[in-house]
Amino acid sequence: MDRSLVELAQRGDRDAFAGLVRAVGDRLYALAYRILRDPDAAQDAYQDAMIAVWRQLPNLRDPDRFEAWAHRILVHRCYRESRRRTRLVTGARVEDIGVAVTDARLAVHDRDELERAFRGLSLEHRAVFVLHHHLGLALTEVAATLGIPAGTARSRLHYATQALRRALDVGDALVAPKEGVA
Repeated sequence: MDRSLVELAQRGDRDAFAGLVRAVGDRLYALAYRILRDPDAAQDAYQDAMIAVWRQLPNLRDPDRFEAWAHRILVHRCYRESRRRTRLVTGARVEDIGVAVTDARLAVHDRDELERAFRGLSLEHRAVFVLHHHLGLALTEVAATLGIPAGTARSRLHYATQALRRALDVGDALVAPKEGVA
């Protein structure tokens, strides 16, 4: 990130801020989507975060940490957006009809199972998982971004990973062919 662009934006330069948004906007929206799993909710959280970034930018102490700082604001806006949107999520029912599943259908099923499992995680667990695995942040960086202790970040990642594995194991058991069925 160009430090001088951040410093210009901190002094109220709208063009500099637009440059910052162009530089990090897609990554921030992708992060919001991966946490919230809903494009409309992600867009709302992203827009709210960009407004907050603009308003709070003069208070940013270290311009070199702009992107990490923006991640933190965005993740907190994702939490807020999720709380604001209370809706029912229904799971799909998987029935064994005794038919062999093709590789393509199995791949779609696996992706759907992973999506359902990921949606079953708490927002806090999703945020740590996405920051660590999608953005590639070290757990100490995840902790700093979220403003939580490093041990909490490790614990959340551990429990998120366990929950995903359990959900996928259950899904595998549901589609495994029964003995004698091809």
